Amino acid sequence: MRVMKGVESVAKLEAEHATGHHAMMTEKKDRNIEQHAAELLELFYPIHYRGNMAVEDAMRGKLTRKEAAIIWLIRSVGEGGVEMRRKEIVARLQDWFDVSSPAVTKALRHMARPPLSLVRLVEDSASGREKRVRLTPQGQRFVLGMIARGQDFLQRVVEQLPEEQVRDGIDFLRAAVEAYERMHTASSRSDGSGTSGKLPSGVDNFENRAAATATDEAASDAAPQGQRSPV
Repeated sequence: MRVMKGVESVAKLEAEHATGHHAMMTEKKDRNIEQHAAELLELFYPIHYRGNMAVEDAMRGKLTRKEAAIIWLIRSVGEGGVEMRRKEIVARLQDWFDVSSPAVTKALRHMARPPLSLVRLVEDSASGREKRVRLTPQGQRFVLGMIARGQDFLQRVVEQLPEEQVRDGIDFLRAAVEAYERMHTASSRSDGSGTSGKLPSGVDNFENRAAATATDEAASDAAPQGQRSPV
């Protein structure tokens, strides 16, 4: 009997110790999370306004920020990386900017006219009232230029850092984007909006498609102006 009571006492002490250890570890983890969040917040303005916008400025060339966002949006989530419904562009852009539908139309008109001629609006076969925004061959070449300028800018940053640190940073950013997407999706479902600002990392073989479709430019430019759908 005494042996049994002794065993029970030891088991109870071990359970209490395990519970206390678990609570202590949980508290430590919570403190670490809070500290990490605070440190990341301090980096927000330098990263966003000095880092991200500097990359954007290097990539966008002669386009405004909203125009560049439209082009990159089509490249990233558009069908085949070359076209999207105008309505979807407006919805996604409004998730990032304080922008109206007429403002998007104005941006598209500017990019559709020479000398830019980066996009064309065509009828949506699924709906006579809808338009689709399609990158022209010139627009696809512009995207390739955006990629090259962005990579060149970031290469000058990366070459100053240890390779392992760069790899760890890339892994962290990918995981952080996925975590944000889960949070954003859950928030959208709870408020019933159902929209998502998700931007995949890229479209497979976009560069190859762009190079192939660029050969159609002569035929595209030769088309009568009257055949081009207005923006």
